[in-house]
Amino acid sequence: MFSLLDFGLSSLIIVPSTALGCPSLSQRPYFNLHKPILYSKPSKLTGLVTNGHGRICDLFDLHQEQVPYEVAWAWQKEIVKDKKAQIEKEGDCTDTLIILQHPSVYTLGTASTEENLKFDMNNAPFHVYRTERGGEVTYHGPGQLVMYPIINLRRHMMDLHWYLRTLEEVVIRVLSSTFFIQASRLEGLTGVWVGNEKLAAVGIRVSHWITYHGVALNVTTDLSPFKSIIPCGIRDRQVGSIKGLMREGKLCIGHRKSDLYCVDDASLIHITYKSLIEEFSQAFQLEFSYKTISVPMLYERKQSCLT
Repeated sequence: MFSLLDFGLSSLIIVPSTALGCPSLSQRPYFNLHKPILYSKPSKLTGLVTNGHGRICDLFDLHQEQVPYEVAWAWQKEIVKDKKAQIEKEGDCTDTLIILQHPSVYTLGTASTEENLKFDMNNAPFHVYRTERGGEVTYHGPGQLVMYPIINLRRHMMDLHWYLRTLEEVVIRVLSSTFFIQASRLEGLTGVWVGNEKLAAVGIRVSHWITYHGVALNVTTDLSPFKSIIPCGIRDRQVGSIKGLMREGKLCIGHRKSDLYCVDDASLIHITYKSLIEEFSQAFQLEFSYKTISVPMLYERKQSCLT
């Protein structure tokens, strides 16, 4: 038997009725947070995602846009610079969360070596960028939601282990609460895993306790570009996506087609985005203030920083 769940979105979710009683879906506290958490809900009256706490986080919602990696990278560094100046002047700063997609690109972290590339750097299939984030090589592309939190850890917890584990927990809770997928961590490895498949990669940088870079979650991603690298330098594991798990019969989402509910990629991306911001709000006890910016505006800002 199956049950329909309505999350107030444009699509419905159909899941096995037995999943509704699954103990893993209980409202357990976040992993190792050391402080109480209040459940967050979107507020239609204020335009904020609120959990009852007063700290505001600016949310730039570009989850349907493909922002070139170098543009988003420069934007993050500009925001970090502004926050440092604000802290020096006022003693504190607002937090920021950016959610977007990227066109196809490979990025290398501080631990990266070219040994994990299966192509010649002079003849790469996509642009390759060496960055200051932690970790090894990974791929970003359409259908992957990338979440860049730029937050002041002085106002949360000055503990990088806590921060990394909390980012992972956000994704674990998204997969559990929205898709009834049992995800986990693997000892000694970062990221979020379902069995032998890595669904989300985590790579961060922290400067004066201001975070940037972040989390990439494969939603409807074409996984074939991962075959040209050794993702995160891990040779004996695979990568996966939410859509791939759906194909395996984990669940079916969306609009009625014959006797099944099938989902289009845009709806699946949107459902995942809504769940990500709600779980992030809960984990970090933040209220979102929605901000708008266009990709052309980001290009202009990048150019102005170079002149």
